[in-house]
Amino acid sequence: MSANSTRSTRIDIVLLYLARGVRGFGDGFAIIILPAYLSAIGLATGQIGLIVSASLLGTALLTLAVGFIAPRYDLRSLLLGGALLMACTGAAFPNVDLFVVIAIVAFIGTINPSTGDLGILVPLEHAMLAHEVPDHERTRTFARYSLIGALSMAAGSLAAALPDFMASADIGRISAFKIMFYVYAVLGLLCAAFYRRLPHARMDEARPSAPLGPSRGVVYKLAALFSLDAFAGGFVVQSLLALWLFKRFDMSLSAASVFFFWTSTLSAFSYPVAAWLSKRFGLVNTMVFTHIPSSIFLIVAAFSPNLILALILLLMRAALSQMDVPTRTSYVMAVVTPVERTAAASVTAVPRSLASSLSPALTGVLLATSFSGLPLVICGILKITYDAMLLISFRHVKPPEEKAIQ
Repeated sequence: MSANSTRSTRIDIVLLYLARGVRGFGDGFAIIILPAYLSAIGLATGQIGLIVSASLLGTALLTLAVGFIAPRYDLRSLLLGGALLMACTGAAFPNVDLFVVIAIVAFIGTINPSTGDLGILVPLEHAMLAHEVPDHERTRTFARYSLIGALSMAAGSLAAALPDFMASADIGRISAFKIMFYVYAVLGLLCAAFYRRLPHARMDEARPSAPLGPSRGVVYKLAALFSLDAFAGGFVVQSLLALWLFKRFDMSLSAASVFFFWTSTLSAFSYPVAAWLSKRFGLVNTMVFTHIPSSIFLIVAAFSPNLILALILLLMRAALSQMDVPTRTSYVMAVVTPVERTAAASVTAVPRSLASSLSPALTGVLLATSFSGLPLVICGILKITYDAMLLISFRHVKPPEEKAIQ
Protein backbone atom coordinates (compact mmCIF):
# COMPACT_ATOMS: atom_id res chain seq x y z
CA MET A 1 0.00 0.00 0.00
CA SER A 2 1.44 3.40 -1.00
CA ALA A 3 2.04 6.24 1.47
CA ASN A 4 -0.73 8.30 -0.18
CA SER A 5 -3.15 5.40 0.04
CA THR A 6 -2.30 4.80 3.70
CA ARG A 7 -2.77 8.49 4.52
CA SER A 8 -6.11 8.54 2.67
CA THR A 9 -7.29 5.48 4.60
CA ARG A 10 -6.37 7.10 7.92
CA ILE A 11 -8.26 10.27 6.98
CA ASP A 12 -11.35 8.23 6.08
CA ILE A 13 -11.22 6.42 9.43
CA VAL A 14 -10.80 9.72 11.30
CA LEU A 15 -13.84 11.15 9.49
CA LEU A 16 -15.90 8.12 10.51
CA TYR A 17 -14.67 8.49 14.09
CA LEU A 18 -15.62 12.18 14.09
CA ALA A 19 -19.10 11.44 12.77
CA ARG A 20 -19.51 8.73 15.42
CA GLY A 21 -18.53 11.22 18.09
CA VAL A 22 -21.01 13.84 16.88
CA ARG A 23 -23.83 11.29 16.74
CA GLY A 24 -22.92 10.00 20.18
CA PHE A 25 -23.03 13.49 21.69
CA GLY A 26 -26.47 14.07 20.20
CA ASP A 27 -27.81 10.71 21.37
CA GLY A 28 -26.27 11.29 24.80
CA PHE A 29 -28.57 14.18 25.63
CA ALA A 30 -31.51 13.25 23.39
CA ILE A 31 -32.23 9.91 25.08
CA ILE A 32 -32.31 11.58 28.51
CA ILE A 33 -34.38 14.63 27.66
CA LEU A 34 -36.82 12.64 25.47
CA PRO A 35 -38.74 11.00 28.37
CA ALA A 36 -38.53 14.22 30.41
CA TYR A 37 -39.90 16.22 27.46
CA LEU A 38 -42.69 13.73 26.82
CA SER A 39 -43.65 13.81 30.49
CA ALA A 40 -43.57 17.63 30.46
CA ILE A 41 -46.04 17.84 27.59
CA GLY A 42 -48.44 15.55 29.47
CA LEU A 43 -47.88 12.03 28.14
CA ALA A 44 -48.43 9.09 30.51
CA THR A 45 -45.78 6.49 31.34
CA GLY A 46 -47.47 3.87 29.17
CA GLN A 47 -47.56 6.25 26.20
CA ILE A 48 -43.86 7.04 26.63
CA GLY A 49 -43.11 3.31 26.60
CA LEU A 50 -45.03 2.94 23.33
CA ILE A 51 -43.12 5.84 21.76
CA VAL A 52 -39.81 4.23 22.77
CA SER A 53 -41.01 0.98 21.18
CA ALA A 54 -42.00 2.84 18.00
CA SER A 55 -38.55 4.40 17.83
CA LEU A 56 -36.79 1.06 18.15
CA LEU A 57 -39.13 -0.64 15.68
CA GLY A 58 -38.60 2.08 13.07
CA THR A 59 -34.84 1.92 13.61
CA ALA A 60 -34.97 -1.82 12.97
CA LEU A 61 -36.86 -1.58 9.69
CA LEU A 62 -34.71 1.25 8.31
CA THR A 63 -31.52 -0.55 9.32
CA LEU A 64 -32.71 -3.74 7.61
CA ALA A 65 -33.48 -1.86 4.40
CA VAL A 66 -30.12 -0.09 4.40
CA GLY A 67 -28.19 -3.28 5.10
CA PHE A 68 -29.65 -5.05 2.09
CA ILE A 69 -29.41 -2.20 -0.41
CA ALA A 70 -25.94 -1.07 0.68
CA PRO A 71 -24.05 -3.67 -1.44
CA ARG A 72 -25.62 -2.16 -4.56
CA TYR A 73 -25.35 1.56 -3.79
CA ASP A 74 -22.76 4.16 -2.93
CA LEU A 75 -22.08 4.03 0.83
CA ARG A 76 -21.22 7.72 0.95
CA SER A 77 -24.64 8.66 -0.45
CA LEU A 78 -26.39 6.40 2.05
CA LEU A 79 -24.42 7.91 4.94
CA LEU A 80 -25.38 11.42 3.79
CA GLY A 81 -29.04 10.39 3.63
CA GLY A 82 -28.90 9.04 7.19
CA ALA A 83 -27.29 12.25 8.48
CA LEU A 84 -29.99 14.37 6.84
CA LEU A 85 -32.65 12.15 8.43
CA MET A 86 -31.01 12.87 11.80
CA ALA A 87 -31.32 16.60 11.13
CA CYS A 88 -34.98 16.24 10.16
CA THR A 89 -35.69 14.25 13.32
CA GLY A 90 -34.32 17.00 15.54
CA ALA A 91 -36.33 19.62 13.69
CA ALA A 92 -39.56 17.61 13.85
CA PHE A 93 -39.82 16.75 17.57
CA PRO A 94 -40.23 20.36 18.83
CA ASN A 95 -43.06 20.98 16.36
CA VAL A 96 -45.43 18.12 17.18
CA ASP A 97 -47.42 17.46 20.34
CA LEU A 98 -50.06 14.85 19.51
CA PHE A 99 -49.22 11.36 20.76
CA VAL A 100 -49.83 9.66 17.40
CA VAL A 101 -47.72 12.19 15.48
CA ILE A 102 -44.91 11.96 18.02
CA ALA A 103 -44.96 8.17 17.67
CA ILE A 104 -44.69 8.51 13.88
CA VAL A 105 -41.72 10.90 14.18
CA ALA A 106 -40.08 8.47 16.63
CA PHE A 107 -40.71 5.58 14.23
CA ILE A 108 -39.20 7.34 11.21
CA GLY A 109 -36.51 9.29 13.03
CA THR A 110 -33.04 8.54 14.33
CA ILE A 111 -33.24 9.18 18.10
CA ASN A 112 -32.34 5.82 19.56
CA PRO A 113 -33.48 5.43 23.21
CA SER A 114 -30.96 2.67 23.85
CA THR A 115 -27.32 2.93 24.86
CA GLY A 116 -26.47 0.46 22.13
CA ASP A 117 -25.24 1.78 18.77
CA LEU A 118 -28.25 0.97 16.61
CA GLY A 119 -29.47 2.85 13.56
CA ILE A 120 -29.32 3.13 9.81
CA LEU A 121 -25.78 4.54 9.87
CA VAL A 122 -24.31 1.70 11.92
CA PRO A 123 -24.01 -1.10 9.31
CA LEU A 124 -22.60 1.39 6.81
CA GLU A 125 -19.91 2.65 9.18
CA HIS A 126 -19.08 -0.88 10.35
CA ALA A 127 -18.63 -2.13 6.80
CA MET A 128 -16.41 0.79 5.83
CA LEU A 129 -14.22 0.43 8.92
CA ALA A 130 -13.83 -3.34 8.46
CA HIS A 131 -12.96 -2.78 4.80
CA GLU A 132 -10.19 -0.32 5.70
CA VAL A 133 -8.20 -2.37 8.24
CA PRO A 134 -6.49 -5.83 8.35
CA ASP A 135 -7.77 -8.63 10.60
CA HIS A 136 -5.27 -8.08 13.40
CA GLU A 137 -6.30 -4.41 13.68
CA ARG A 138 -10.05 -4.92 13.36
CA THR A 139 -11.03 -5.37 17.03
CA ARG A 140 -8.77 -2.48 18.09
CA THR A 141 -10.33 -0.24 15.43
CA PHE A 142 -13.84 -1.06 16.59
CA ALA A 143 -12.76 -0.57 20.21
CA ARG A 144 -11.63 2.96 19.34
CA TYR A 145 -14.86 3.55 17.42
CA SER A 146 -16.90 2.41 20.44
CA LEU A 147 -14.69 4.39 22.83
CA ILE A 148 -15.29 7.59 20.89
CA GLY A 149 -19.01 6.89 20.77
CA ALA A 150 -19.25 6.23 24.49
CA LEU A 151 -17.16 9.25 25.52
CA SER A 152 -19.22 11.50 23.28
CA MET A 153 -22.41 10.05 24.75
CA ALA A 154 -21.01 10.79 28.20
CA ALA A 155 -20.47 14.41 27.20
CA GLY A 156 -23.97 14.47 25.75
CA SER A 157 -25.35 13.13 29.03
CA LEU A 158 -23.88 16.14 30.81
CA ALA A 159 -25.44 18.42 28.20
CA ALA A 160 -28.85 16.98 29.14
CA ALA A 161 -28.69 19.19 32.25
CA LEU A 162 -28.79 22.35 30.12
CA PRO A 163 -32.61 22.70 30.30
CA ASP A 164 -32.28 23.13 34.07
CA PHE A 165 -29.74 25.92 33.57
CA MET A 166 -31.91 27.53 30.92
CA ALA A 167 -34.73 27.70 33.46
CA SER A 168 -32.60 30.09 35.54
CA ALA A 169 -32.43 32.35 32.47
CA ASP A 170 -36.24 32.59 32.36
CA ILE A 171 -36.53 30.08 29.49
CA GLY A 172 -39.52 27.78 29.95
CA ARG A 173 -38.79 24.09 30.54
CA ILE A 174 -40.58 22.91 27.40
CA SER A 175 -38.91 25.65 25.34
CA ALA A 176 -35.53 24.53 26.69
CA PHE A 177 -36.23 20.96 25.61
CA LYS A 178 -37.16 22.17 22.13
CA ILE A 179 -33.89 24.11 21.85
CA MET A 180 -32.01 20.90 22.63
CA PHE A 181 -33.81 19.07 19.84
CA TYR A 182 -32.80 21.83 17.41
CA VAL A 183 -29.19 21.35 18.55
CA TYR A 184 -29.61 17.66 17.70
CA ALA A 185 -30.70 18.69 14.19
CA VAL A 186 -27.59 20.84 13.76
CA LEU A 187 -25.43 17.89 14.80
CA GLY A 188 -27.04 15.87 12.02
CA LEU A 189 -25.91 18.49 9.51
CA LEU A 190 -22.39 18.36 10.99
CA CYS A 191 -22.33 14.59 10.44
CA ALA A 192 -23.34 15.18 6.84
CA ALA A 193 -20.38 17.54 6.45
CA PHE A 194 -18.00 14.79 7.62
CA TYR A 195 -19.58 12.11 5.43
CA ARG A 196 -19.41 14.43 2.42
CA ARG A 197 -15.59 14.33 2.62
CA LEU A 198 -15.51 10.53 2.37
CA PRO A 199 -14.76 8.94 -1.01
CA HIS A 200 -17.47 7.24 -3.01
CA ALA A 201 -17.46 3.55 -2.09
CA ARG A 202 -19.36 0.49 -3.18
CA MET A 203 -19.15 -2.93 -1.55
CA ASP A 204 -20.43 -4.96 -4.52
CA GLU A 205 -17.20 -5.60 -6.41
CA ALA A 206 -18.07 -9.30 -6.52
CA ARG A 207 -21.62 -8.59 -7.69
CA PRO A 208 -23.28 -10.95 -5.16
CA SER A 209 -26.53 -12.59 -6.24
CA ALA A 210 -27.77 -12.19 -2.66
CA PRO A 211 -26.63 -9.95 0.21
CA LEU A 212 -25.83 -13.04 2.31
CA GLY A 213 -24.16 -16.12 0.86
CA PRO A 214 -21.92 -18.75 2.49
CA SER A 215 -22.14 -17.15 5.95
CA ARG A 216 -25.94 -17.12 6.03
CA GLY A 217 -26.31 -19.86 8.65
CA VAL A 218 -23.83 -18.32 11.08
CA VAL A 219 -25.33 -14.85 10.66
CA TYR A 220 -28.89 -16.07 11.29
CA LYS A 221 -27.84 -17.96 14.42
CA LEU A 222 -25.99 -14.93 15.75
CA ALA A 223 -28.97 -12.73 14.90
CA ALA A 224 -31.28 -15.00 16.90
CA LEU A 225 -29.02 -14.89 19.95
CA PHE A 226 -28.45 -11.15 19.68
CA SER A 227 -32.25 -10.74 19.53
CA LEU A 228 -32.61 -12.39 22.93
CA ASP A 229 -29.94 -10.08 24.34
CA ALA A 230 -31.62 -7.02 22.82
CA PHE A 231 -35.10 -8.03 24.01
CA ALA A 232 -33.64 -8.21 27.49
CA GLY A 233 -31.86 -4.88 27.09
CA GLY A 234 -35.09 -3.25 25.93
CA PHE A 235 -36.41 -3.48 29.48
CA VAL A 236 -33.74 -1.03 30.64
CA VAL A 237 -32.94 1.17 27.63
CA GLN A 238 -31.38 4.37 28.91
CA SER A 239 -34.52 6.47 28.49
CA LEU A 240 -36.56 4.04 30.57
CA LEU A 241 -33.77 3.52 33.12
CA ALA A 242 -33.79 7.31 33.55
CA LEU A 243 -37.58 7.19 33.92
CA TRP A 244 -37.22 4.47 36.61
CA LEU A 245 -34.76 6.65 38.52
CA PHE A 246 -37.10 9.64 38.20
CA LYS A 247 -40.11 7.66 39.44
CA ARG A 248 -38.50 5.37 42.02
CA PHE A 249 -36.10 7.81 43.71
CA ASP A 250 -37.36 11.21 42.52
CA MET A 251 -33.99 11.83 40.90
CA SER A 252 -33.50 15.26 39.32
CA LEU A 253 -32.67 15.79 35.65
CA SER A 254 -29.33 17.37 36.57
CA ALA A 255 -28.38 14.43 38.80
CA ALA A 256 -29.44 12.00 36.07
CA SER A 257 -27.27 13.77 33.51
CA VAL A 258 -24.21 13.46 35.78
CA PHE A 259 -24.98 9.81 36.51
CA PHE A 260 -25.34 8.91 32.83
CA PHE A 261 -22.15 10.83 32.08
CA TRP A 262 -20.29 8.45 34.40
CA THR A 263 -22.02 5.32 33.09
CA SER A 264 -21.05 6.31 29.55
CA THR A 265 -17.51 7.12 30.67
CA LEU A 266 -17.08 3.78 32.40
CA SER A 267 -18.47 2.01 29.35
CA ALA A 268 -16.11 3.97 27.12
CA PHE A 269 -12.95 2.94 28.93
CA SER A 270 -14.12 -0.65 29.06
CA TYR A 271 -13.78 -0.91 25.27
CA PRO A 272 -9.95 -0.86 25.10
CA VAL A 273 -9.94 -3.32 27.99
CA ALA A 274 -12.27 -5.57 25.99
CA ALA A 275 -9.89 -5.42 23.00
CA TRP A 276 -6.98 -6.34 25.29
CA LEU A 277 -8.89 -9.23 26.87
CA SER A 278 -10.04 -10.55 23.50
CA LYS A 279 -6.44 -10.97 22.33
CA ARG A 280 -5.77 -13.23 25.31
CA PHE A 281 -9.05 -15.06 25.85
CA GLY A 282 -10.93 -14.73 22.56
CA LEU A 283 -13.87 -12.60 21.45
CA VAL A 284 -16.66 -14.93 22.61
CA ASN A 285 -15.14 -15.52 26.05
CA THR A 286 -14.69 -11.78 26.53
CA MET A 287 -18.31 -11.15 25.59
CA VAL A 288 -19.72 -13.78 27.92
CA PHE A 289 -17.58 -13.53 31.04
CA THR A 290 -17.84 -9.75 31.32
CA HIS A 291 -21.57 -9.74 30.61
CA ILE A 292 -22.73 -12.15 33.32
CA PRO A 293 -21.43 -10.13 36.32
CA SER A 294 -22.98 -6.96 34.89
CA SER A 295 -26.38 -8.68 34.75
CA ILE A 296 -26.05 -9.74 38.38
CA PHE A 297 -25.36 -6.13 39.40
CA LEU A 298 -28.48 -5.03 37.52
CA ILE A 299 -30.69 -7.58 39.27
CA VAL A 300 -29.40 -6.55 42.70
CA ALA A 301 -29.93 -2.85 41.85
CA ALA A 302 -33.64 -3.52 41.37
CA PHE A 303 -33.94 -4.28 45.09
CA SER A 304 -31.91 -1.28 46.28
CA PRO A 305 -33.58 0.52 49.21
CA ASN A 306 -31.99 3.88 48.37
CA LEU A 307 -30.68 5.88 45.44
CA ILE A 308 -26.98 5.76 46.40
CA LEU A 309 -26.81 1.96 46.46
CA ALA A 310 -28.77 1.72 43.21
CA LEU A 311 -26.39 4.14 41.48
CA ILE A 312 -23.29 2.30 42.74
CA LEU A 313 -24.60 -1.03 41.42
CA LEU A 314 -25.60 0.53 38.09
CA LEU A 315 -22.16 2.11 37.74
CA MET A 316 -20.54 -1.29 38.40
CA ARG A 317 -22.81 -2.73 35.73
CA ALA A 318 -21.82 0.04 33.28
CA ALA A 319 -18.13 -0.79 33.73
CA LEU A 320 -18.76 -4.31 32.36
CA SER A 321 -22.00 -4.41 30.38
CA GLN A 322 -20.72 -2.83 27.16
CA MET A 323 -17.50 -4.82 26.72
CA ASP A 324 -19.37 -6.99 24.25
CA VAL A 325 -19.99 -4.06 21.89
CA PRO A 326 -16.63 -3.84 20.03
CA THR A 327 -16.01 -7.58 20.44
CA ARG A 328 -19.45 -8.49 19.05
CA THR A 329 -19.03 -6.16 16.07
CA SER A 330 -15.53 -7.43 15.34
CA TYR A 331 -16.69 -11.04 15.62
CA VAL A 332 -19.52 -10.55 13.11
CA MET A 333 -17.19 -8.82 10.63
CA ALA A 334 -14.64 -11.64 11.05
CA VAL A 335 -16.86 -14.67 10.46
CA VAL A 336 -18.39 -13.45 7.17
CA THR A 337 -16.88 -12.72 3.77
CA PRO A 338 -16.07 -9.05 2.98
CA VAL A 339 -18.92 -8.65 0.49
CA GLU A 340 -21.43 -9.87 3.11
CA ARG A 341 -20.40 -7.38 5.80
CA THR A 342 -23.04 -4.68 5.33
CA ALA A 343 -25.82 -7.27 5.15
CA ALA A 344 -24.37 -9.18 8.13
CA ALA A 345 -24.14 -5.99 10.19
CA SER A 346 -27.72 -5.19 9.31
CA VAL A 347 -29.15 -8.68 9.80
CA THR A 348 -27.52 -9.02 13.21
CA ALA A 349 -28.50 -5.47 14.25
CA VAL A 350 -32.07 -5.43 12.98
CA PRO A 351 -33.41 -8.35 15.02
CA ARG A 352 -31.75 -6.69 18.00
CA SER A 353 -33.67 -3.52 17.33
CA LEU A 354 -36.92 -5.38 16.59
CA ALA A 355 -36.63 -7.43 19.75
CA SER A 356 -35.72 -4.42 21.86
CA SER A 357 -38.72 -2.54 20.46
CA LEU A 358 -41.11 -4.98 22.14
CA SER A 359 -39.95 -4.75 25.73
CA PRO A 360 -40.12 -0.96 26.36
CA ALA A 361 -43.90 -1.01 26.02
CA LEU A 362 -43.97 -3.75 28.67
CA THR A 363 -41.59 -1.73 30.82
CA GLY A 364 -43.94 1.25 30.72
CA VAL A 365 -46.62 -0.95 32.30
CA LEU A 366 -44.27 -2.69 34.76
CA LEU A 367 -42.91 0.62 36.05
CA ALA A 368 -46.42 1.44 37.25
CA THR A 369 -46.66 -1.73 39.39
CA SER A 370 -45.90 -1.99 43.11
CA PHE A 371 -42.39 -3.35 42.32
CA SER A 372 -41.02 -0.93 39.76
CA GLY A 373 -37.66 -2.76 39.65
CA LEU A 374 -39.18 -5.79 37.92
CA PRO A 375 -37.92 -4.73 34.43
CA LEU A 376 -34.35 -4.76 35.78
CA VAL A 377 -34.75 -8.29 37.15
CA ILE A 378 -36.26 -9.61 33.91
CA CYS A 379 -33.46 -7.98 31.90
CA GLY A 380 -30.72 -9.52 34.04
CA ILE A 381 -32.13 -13.05 33.94
CA LEU A 382 -32.65 -12.99 30.16
CA LYS A 383 -29.17 -11.63 29.53
CA ILE A 384 -27.54 -14.39 31.60
CA THR A 385 -29.53 -16.92 29.54
CA TYR A 386 -28.24 -15.31 26.33
CA ASP A 387 -24.63 -15.44 27.52
CA ALA A 388 -24.87 -19.15 28.31
CA MET A 389 -26.37 -19.93 24.88
CA LEU A 390 -23.76 -17.83 23.05
CA LEU A 391 -20.90 -19.63 24.81
CA ILE A 392 -22.34 -23.05 24.05
CA SER A 393 -23.05 -22.27 20.39
CA PHE A 394 -19.93 -20.34 19.34
CA ARG A 395 -17.06 -21.17 21.65
CA HIS A 396 -15.40 -23.20 18.86
CA VAL A 397 -16.09 -20.75 15.99
CA LYS A 398 -12.98 -18.58 15.97
CA PRO A 399 -12.12 -15.60 13.75
CA PRO A 400 -8.86 -15.64 11.76
CA GLU A 401 -6.75 -13.81 14.34
CA GLU A 402 -7.71 -16.29 17.11
CA LYS A 403 -6.49 -19.46 15.46
CA ALA A 404 -3.46 -19.46 17.74
CA ILE A 405 -5.56 -19.14 20.91
CA GLN A 406 -6.08 -22.57 22.39
